[in-house]
Amino acid sequence: MLSSFFGKKIGMTQIFTEDGNVLPVTVVDAANWFVTQVKTLSVDGYSAVQIGLLKKRYESKTLSADWVKNKNNYCYFFKEVRVDEANLGDLKLGQKVGLEDTVLSENDKVKVTSKSKGLGFQGVVKRWGFAGGPSGHGSGFHRSPGSIGNMRSEGEVLKGTKLPGHAGFRTVTVKNLEIVKIDKSGDVLFIKGAIPGKKESLVFISRQG
Repeated sequence: MLSSFFGKKIGMTQIFTEDGNVLPVTVVDAANWFVTQVKTLSVDGYSAVQIGLLKKRYESKTLSADWVKNKNNYCYFFKEVRVDEANLGDLKLGQKVGLEDTVLSENDKVKVTSKSKGLGFQGVVKRWGFAGGPSGHGSGFHRSPGSIGNMRSEGEVLKGTKLPGHAGFRTVTVKNLEIVKIDKSGDVLFIKGAIPGKKESLVFISRQG
C-alpha cells in the first residue's frame, strides 16, 4: 500500500455535510496512473515505485505490456513514490494504480505539495507586500522599492534584499489538510480548503502521522 500519491488539481467546489454546513473543497483527480518501474533495495539501493500519468488520447485504449518499453510515448511524466520493501510484491510493471492502492481514507490529515501560481515579473508591492509611497501631493516615490544601500560601504546591497523579480511558481507545502470525501471508483479526492497551484497542476499528497 502507498502512503502517498500524485494527482491533478481539478479546481474548487463546495459540498454539504450531514449537518447542513457548507465546506469549500479542492477536487483532485488521481486516475490514470500506471506502474512504469519498480525499484528494489538490492538493485537500486532503495525501494520505490515509479508511476506514470497516461496521456488523454490513450485513456480509452487497452494497453499491452509492450507499452512499458515505450513509456515516454504514452505518459506525460513520471514520479517516484517510496514503498516499503515488503509491499513491493503487490505492485507489478504495467499495473494500474489508484486510491484503492493507498492508505488514504476519509478524515485523514494530509500534507499537499505543489507549485504555486506563476505571477511573472512583479514589483516589490505585489511580490513582497511593500506599502509604497504617497500617490499624490507631488510625490515621486509611489511603488518604488526605495533606497537599498543606505548606511553601507560604497552602497553595498546586502544579499537577500527584497527587490522586484519573478513572483510565484515556487514549491509550496500545506500541512494539516483534511480529506473530506474519497471516490475510489473514480479516483477522486475532496480535500478541505485550498491547495497551491493552478488548475491541471500536479499535486503530491501524503498522509501525516
